[in-house]
Amino acid sequence: MNLVCDAWLPVIRASGKKDKIAPWQIAETTDPVMDLDAPRPDFQGALYQFLIGLLQTCFAPADHEEWLEYWKILPDSQTLRNRFLDFAPAFELSSPSGSPAFMQDLNLSQGKMRNVAAFLMDFPGDKTIVENLDHFIKRDSVTKMCPACVAMALFTLQLNAPTGGNGHRVGLRGGGPLTTLVRPTGVTDLWSKIWLNVLAAEDFDTSIDKPVADVFPWMGSTRVSTQKVEKKIKSYIGNGVPTTPADTHILQCYWGMPRRIRILWQAEAVGRCDLCDNETSTLARKYMTDTWGVDYVGGWVHPLTPYRFDPQKEKPPLSIKGQKGGLGYRHWVALTLAHSREGEHAAKIVRAYIEQRSRDIRAQRTVGLWCFGYDMVDMKARCWYDHTLPLFRLDQTQQENVLSWASELINAAEDVVESLQKQIKAAWFRRPGDVKGDMSGVVQEFWQQSEPHFYELLEHLVNLPGSQRLAPPEIYDSWAKRLQGLAYKLFDEKALEGPAEDLDMKRIIIARQELTKKLKTNKSMKDLIAKIGKKRG
Repeated sequence: MNLVCDAWLPVIRASGKKDKIAPWQIAETTDPVMDLDAPRPDFQGALYQFLIGLLQTCFAPADHEEWLEYWKILPDSQTLRNRFLDFAPAFELSSPSGSPAFMQDLNLSQGKMRNVAAFLMDFPGDKTIVENLDHFIKRDSVTKMCPACVAMALFTLQLNAPTGGNGHRVGLRGGGPLTTLVRPTGVTDLWSKIWLNVLAAEDFDTSIDKPVADVFPWMGSTRVSTQKVEKKIKSYIGNGVPTTPADTHILQCYWGMPRRIRILWQAEAVGRCDLCDNETSTLARKYMTDTWGVDYVGGWVHPLTPYRFDPQKEKPPLSIKGQKGGLGYRHWVALTLAHSREGEHAAKIVRAYIEQRSRDIRAQRTVGLWCFGYDMVDMKARCWYDHTLPLFRLDQTQQENVLSWASELINAAEDVVESLQKQIKAAWFRRPGDVKGDMSGVVQEFWQQSEPHFYELLEHLVNLPGSQRLAPPEIYDSWAKRLQGLAYKLFDEKALEGPAEDLDMKRIIIARQELTKKLKTNKSMKDLIAKIGKKRG
């Protein structure tokens, strides 16, 4: 199967029909494609990135004017097809060792055999199976995959590859990176959803003036990341080199290949894929893998991912990852407006939208920021997070104002939830400092219950003119009251949980009094209250 020539992408058309298409068909105008329809949410996110990377590599607009032209009128699908066909040799899914195969090591002929289920980030690993701890996702529930699902699983793994033990390299953005895509709200076709995330060549160099293997690493010998002696064959493998942006082409950020893999296929009379349940005569049950794949180091910055930069500029930028507790409004500033090269920085594609595209496509709030990724702890996937945040059209001065104002509200909420956690523990335990427990349930309730009010206030803030440098005092007043009221509500609910005979009312009352004190004296709340009083005065 060739991933640019053959129909393999699962989609939904405007008529509601489910279909399989080749990538170039996203530009069809008859019964247009409305969305992807992958069998798993992580595959859905990966397929979006596959199409974005394909367009960025093969069909990037020269400048913003050309980008805008194709935003208004879709390109001819045959033109798109011809562009993709120029790179078709890089997208063969199956080939013998020594010939290029998509996202697979060119020359790998020996290695460890693994079941295809190991492609899946959330599947139990060897240690979990040996210790019989696969309680929720059972071993052997996936034993065979069709070519389409193999392509999705392989690409998803290479994009998100976590720490995999000694010699198993992490993805170009680090293990389990957060991806943020600008996405239209309402009923829109797939082309619009993809094209919003493609950068113009003037903003992101897409000229391929280096060997094609510098873009698609599987088209040449793997840059293995350590020199070692293979005991079985008594020969050296590779040169033991790291891979920086200067060593390859910048487009490789869309096609990173940290893992050395070769798919093993077998023909069958007929079989069903364990993921999509489609019948096929070709299935993969095993793959071969080896260690010391491409080691991505240095200043890699992926256009679809937010980063945190070192203020001292001594360390390379770190991608923002999925994290325990999920995504919500507390991340809104960092993921949408942050742009400090000495701290958090929203994804390049988000900046392109806010600074220019939102104005030129005349959008006020017609898009959201689709954020997704795994929360990884080493090799373990704790959770898959998928959340949409609002994006707004703001001029430069409005951006600065809203960034400052929203940060003040979020900082106050973070201080309040920290005080709330401590005082609930103080109500529960005689020596709360000695107790190690998970308070994430309380924290999550606080963020979820305060989120609607935050976005209600944010709507007011983004509509203020850039010349208004001070936020209205009623914004701070409303937020302070909401935070205090919610803190008391959750404290009373949690502190009084359990049988009455087990409660220490004296300890609970003291903890509540301490909470009251903290709600008035912690720094961010004091700042909020001072602004309310000063502006009223």
